[in-house]
Amino acid sequence: MREVVLDTETTGLEPGQGHRIVEVGAVELVNHIPSGRRFQRYLDPERDMPEGAERVHGLTREFLAGHRRFADEVEALLAFIGDAKLVMHNAPFDLGFLNAELERIRRAPIPAERTVDTLSIARRRYPGAPASLDALCKRFGIDRSAREKHGALLDAELLTEVYLELTGGRQPGLELQRAAPMPDAALTPRADRAARTPRPHEPTAEEAAAHAAFVATLKDPIWND
Repeated sequence: MREVVLDTETTGLEPGQGHRIVEVGAVELVNHIPSGRRFQRYLDPERDMPEGAERVHGLTREFLAGHRRFADEVEALLAFIGDAKLVMHNAPFDLGFLNAELERIRRAPIPAERTVDTLSIARRRYPGAPASLDALCKRFGIDRSAREKHGALLDAELLTEVYLELTGGRQPGLELQRAAPMPDAALTPRADRAARTPRPHEPTAEEAAAHAAFVATLKDPIWND
């Protein structure tokens, strides 16, 4: 089973108001175990960077202007995603931005059925408790000291750990190792090994007599039918 944990950083909150993706980060899971494959791109949003958004992720218009646009990186992104399930925290937000970018370049949208929303999972599992990524990292004892600001790849890596804690997802990958086949030499009797005297298994005459005396005390034993 292949899944991709994905996060985005944006210029704002509403793609319908012209806000754009400025970073995509993703982590691959195979059978709920990180494979080591990651994807990360900074993207030129082709617009200004609102002050509030810059405070969140620290990405300036000047920095992003030196990077490629979403349209230039879409093939690499879609190739990494493939047909995997997409794990996101508040999936409608990230998926809404991804599909707005895809629509802008006339590409097919990603169906909502392909997403797993960890925010919904956390709210069902811990009703009434804080369910932000920071709150869940704190709940599960996940080190977030490197998270001075939001970053798509860093958040995807943290979300990977949160997702595995939420779902007990490490279990499927913990398969018992198959025992290595024994070498032929181990199966061959050793010529220098002394044979042991067979242990007696039949009862002695005294034991047989004691057993018969005990059976005689039973009332209507079925083996006498």
